[in-house]
Amino acid sequence: MDIDNKPKKISELVSYQDGSVVSRTLIDKPAGTVTVFSFDQGQGLSPHIAPFEAIVNIVDGEAEIKIGDDTNIVKAGEFIILPTGITHSLRAITPFKMMLIMIKEK
Repeated sequence: MDIDNKPKKISELVSYQDGSVVSRTLIDKPAGTVTVFSFDQGQGLSPHIAPFEAIVNIVDGEAEIKIGDDTNIVKAGEFIILPTGITHSLRAITPFKMMLIMIKEK
């Protein structure tokens, strides 16, 4: 994405698509990435382990985010931290949009 130093609404950077997950990378640097996603209701990411810590910021809608044995309902305006080395997954309870910020270690 071209960064033009103008204010943007996160919710407008990706659109919902029926039965799909849509993503748009905003920053991809050696130190980390920032990606915006939209998930249609029922869509999600299967359990996986990320090699880096991440912050999931819910911009619109509602998601179920599992971290290890804990299940969390995260809504628009809320965020959750995904620790390194712990299995996590997510599923759209309603269509939702999120910003994923991954911080890479040196």
